[in-house]
Amino acid sequence: MHFKRIFLIVLDSVGIGEAPDAEKFNDKGADTLGHIAEFMGGLDMPNMGKLGLSNIREIKGIEKAAPPLAYVTKMQEASNGKDTMTGHWEIMGLHIQEPFQTFPNGFPAELIQALEDKTGRKVIGNKPASGTAIIEELGEEHMDTGAMIVYTSADSVLQIAAHEEIIPLKELYQICEIARELTLDEKFLVGRVIARPFIGHPGAFQRTSNRRDYALKPYGRTVMNELKDHHFDVIALGKIYDIYDGEGVTEAVKTVDNDDGMTKIIETMEKNFTGLSFLNLVDFDAKYGHRRDPEGYGKALEAFDRRLAEVLDRLRQDDLLIITADHGNDPVHHGTDHTREYVPLIVYHKNIAEGKVIPMRETFADVGATIAENFQVPAPKHGTSFLDEIK
Repeated sequence: MHFKRIFLIVLDSVGIGEAPDAEKFNDKGADTLGHIAEFMGGLDMPNMGKLGLSNIREIKGIEKAAPPLAYVTKMQEASNGKDTMTGHWEIMGLHIQEPFQTFPNGFPAELIQALEDKTGRKVIGNKPASGTAIIEELGEEHMDTGAMIVYTSADSVLQIAAHEEIIPLKELYQICEIARELTLDEKFLVGRVIARPFIGHPGAFQRTSNRRDYALKPYGRTVMNELKDHHFDVIALGKIYDIYDGEGVTEAVKTVDNDDGMTKIIETMEKNFTGLSFLNLVDFDAKYGHRRDPEGYGKALEAFDRRLAEVLDRLRQDDLLIITADHGNDPVHHGTDHTREYVPLIVYHKNIAEGKVIPMRETFADVGATIAENFQVPAPKHGTSFLDEIK
């Protein structure tokens, strides 16, 4: 059978234990799901439990299903990296050999000097920081001097914050375009440049909704490009549009948080479309993983599980649901960085007589290959379809 609609949910950073090459990435012992479950004294996730999450590997508090409702396994990342773009691009059939750069000590002086020279404005900050914290710290100096606030995170991003009354939006966007050009150089290869405008006064600054992302385009054609070119729908929910820089997207829907993301995918389930609805749930990573908050992460996982019941209820006979992740971000691991881990793969439709554990996948690209085979579009260069294994 072939499916009319595929719903793909990426639980951003929900890894399921260290990958065989974790040590190369300074991630020995990382275990996002396992460590959160231990910290919480067990996770309450009955819907993921029924589908078979603990059948992939036992997670405290989640009973093994006998048998699981879904086909389940884990996937190993083949690309060289552990960031969001690498994981997502691999899911859609690409293999990334040159990792995007991260800047745990701030950006090189050479890049900052070039940015100052080309924009005519000084840079302050230049360090990894939370966006709200660095605006509180440097907002007043920025307003006094007109210098732009440059910062990064554990991801491959260069972010530029500016008060809308000090650096008007048009100028901020031009500055970000200059930064994007400068960071195409292999020495500074950055995944995304992000404009982070804010308003208000010291002690009461607020970021506005005028954020703009300047992403790299994927290095090659993805399964999403093939779907779009063959007149299938590709509905991008949440961060998906930015991650692929709009490539292969037919409709983009913004989300404000995980809960809103679940609401948006449930709304797409009410539509008659043929193709892919692709959701990224970023809060796990941005709000809890990077901030090393295992309790918040655990509660967010349980909240997702409650909303998942609504998704399962709305699946039609010819729908396919795929739940996976793009990397790990173990909230009890050292630092604030992503972690190199296996990711879970849960594949469910209403015609499964009895689910089971299927063989481990050696690349995330198997997901893209499966989607391509289902819609009979050209397969990506990487990945092996598991469509026959989930009939």
